[in-house]
Amino acid sequence: MKGEIHMKAGMCKAIALVAIIALTLIDALPGYTAQQDLSGLRAKYDVSILRDAWGVPHIFGKQDTDVAFGLAYAHAEDDFKTSQLVLTAISGRLASVLGPKGAGNDFLVHLIRLWDRVNAKYETDLSPETRALCEAYADGINYYAALHPDQALPGLYPINGRHIVAGFVHKMPLMVGVDIVLTKLFEEQQKTAFQPADSMLRTAFRSDTFSRVGLKVGSNALAVSPRRAADGKTLLAINSHQPWEGPVSWYEVQVHSEEGWNMTGGLFPGSPVVFHGHNDYLGWAHTNNYPDLVDVYVLEMNPAHPNQYRFDGQWRDLEVRKAPIKIKLLGPIHWTFNKEVFWSVYGPVVRRPHGVYAIRYAGMGDVRQVEQWYRMNKARNLEQWENAVRMATLPMFNCTYADQKGNIFYLYQALLPIRSEGYDWTKNLPGNTSQTLWTQYLPYDKLPQVKNPAAGFVINCNNTPYHATLDPENPRMEDYAPNFGIEIKMTNRALRALELLGTDSSITEAEFYTYKYDMAYAKDSKMAKLVQRIHSLTLPDDPLLREAQGILGKWDLRTDPENTGAALAVLSFTFILGPSGKRTVDAVSDEDVRAGFQKAAEILKEKHGRIDVPWQQVNRLIHGKVDLGLGGGPDVLHAVEGDLQKNGRLKGTEGDSYVLLVTWDADGRVHSRSIHQYGSATLNERSPHYADQAPLFVKRELKPVWREESEIRAHLEREYRPGDELKGP
Repeated sequence: MKGEIHMKAGMCKAIALVAIIALTLIDALPGYTAQQDLSGLRAKYDVSILRDAWGVPHIFGKQDTDVAFGLAYAHAEDDFKTSQLVLTAISGRLASVLGPKGAGNDFLVHLIRLWDRVNAKYETDLSPETRALCEAYADGINYYAALHPDQALPGLYPINGRHIVAGFVHKMPLMVGVDIVLTKLFEEQQKTAFQPADSMLRTAFRSDTFSRVGLKVGSNALAVSPRRAADGKTLLAINSHQPWEGPVSWYEVQVHSEEGWNMTGGLFPGSPVVFHGHNDYLGWAHTNNYPDLVDVYVLEMNPAHPNQYRFDGQWRDLEVRKAPIKIKLLGPIHWTFNKEVFWSVYGPVVRRPHGVYAIRYAGMGDVRQVEQWYRMNKARNLEQWENAVRMATLPMFNCTYADQKGNIFYLYQALLPIRSEGYDWTKNLPGNTSQTLWTQYLPYDKLPQVKNPAAGFVINCNNTPYHATLDPENPRMEDYAPNFGIEIKMTNRALRALELLGTDSSITEAEFYTYKYDMAYAKDSKMAKLVQRIHSLTLPDDPLLREAQGILGKWDLRTDPENTGAALAVLSFTFILGPSGKRTVDAVSDEDVRAGFQKAAEILKEKHGRIDVPWQQVNRLIHGKVDLGLGGGPDVLHAVEGDLQKNGRLKGTEGDSYVLLVTWDADGRVHSRSIHQYGSATLNERSPHYADQAPLFVKRELKPVWREESEIRAHLEREYRPGDELKGP
């Protein structure tokens, strides 16, 4: 039961405690009581929040813990709703808020034993500094909740540092694709009728639950060294493609402490550290990679004992627990069903009518992700940054790095299981032998990587690591066993990035910006191949289709806002190859190509009155009352993906979101520019920063990033300590 791995903003599910523990968890965790002295909590942290003219928070504190407290408070001000959704998900109580759609999350929380792992390893595996950071961040959320009881979900507070760590652990199985595996297991055809609980979970796994808390596919990262950049500069593009709303949507921040933490970048709700961005010395971008990180095992069960499985010639007992899942049905009405969850030597186990399956995934049980990112945040040179990454707590994510000394570096960061030969690891595996029980990962130094290539640039746009720069300096495919499952695909974005950077031997900062916002499809891209096929296809003698075929035949493969062929091309691509373009052009029948192309032409004619409608009239950024036309499109470097509305327009949902372009000059001084698709207060329509960046975003313009306190104060909107804003004038 292999799942195609998706990085779903998605942001991302876990707990394995019995019912009474699950319901009393928050009050039972060590070091917390139900009541807190709020004045004492505020006095404990020396922090100020400086909001600049765009509402971006700059958190200044004496110690890192002061900053973490202020960061949590500032983020809650701008998006408390999403932070609480994340906290509810990690507590295994999402279905009590969202209804049946949340049941899949809550089942997974029990299945992977999230809280067992966190409680067992919090004190032993995390440094005192990291625990203190997480406790301070939790205090910031508690403080905001206490001052805003009308916004706080009942029964959720107080939280502590373990909840913050649990938020990271909760995302790991979703990053590697465990949710996809469970979806397939629960969708298998079976002869036995579903029991109510199974039916509920099957529906949950097929819903959008995981898209609410998971991570999405996409991202670009480009780095250029002084070898290829003009004027001795070093250039870095940080350009993750996340959902525009929800638990894994980007939030921009600067954190600045007197202990040397001074990071600008993006993070998700519930994170006390920046995920990617830059400090004065260095920066990095993450992009998704897709190795094979999940295995499914068919257990051989004992006919005389339903909870025993054979392993290395002996019968072993499954560990059995009950997972109480509370479902919101209607208003105050809830229903709790108890679902058995199991554990084996491999890890979590799912019993289905068609078999019993164990699941093993990379990074299972590790709780140190927040510590790795914290160390990356505070690194001041390549050696320190690599030492942080060597912790190997993140099961996936490419890293594209640059620094003030002109170093650039591409790393295929992943926990690649070292698997035995002689098995087909793309299929279900025998679960009765230690030969299939892997316990080690490929060492860091052997991962695909490119450091300071003579070509002077590295890229990753969710493409194979074997094309990170120009040959012959790329990693070699033959050096890696096929059972690692390292991807070999090339995206259009990667093809264009290699073409643009690879043909320019002296890249200026202005050209680097232009390349990042390129809106074209490559001549050998999947889009170009589909257009060629449609153009050569024999179509019915229909005036509408003849006109549409003529428009597509003249299309220049670009998605500029005024382009009159892009709408037909993008809609055809979506209808023929699927929303994410997963199907290959050669695998689609002529009949399906005709049907998808005709559907695209008919929608444009019916909803817009013409087929050659300017792209920006179809492609829209819509947020509250803001409704603006966009350029860009699926899998171009200026990536924009949207959902088709009833009026025939595409409402942007993901793609370019938080964009950060960083430059170090020849003397090592840093400056950067950024943009967010909406603004710093994306859920508060009354805020001036609800969508104040959107007009710049659609014009592909960037705002300055202010990092020095003097610069921030020159563009200061307001300064306050957490809680001051409630005092009034």
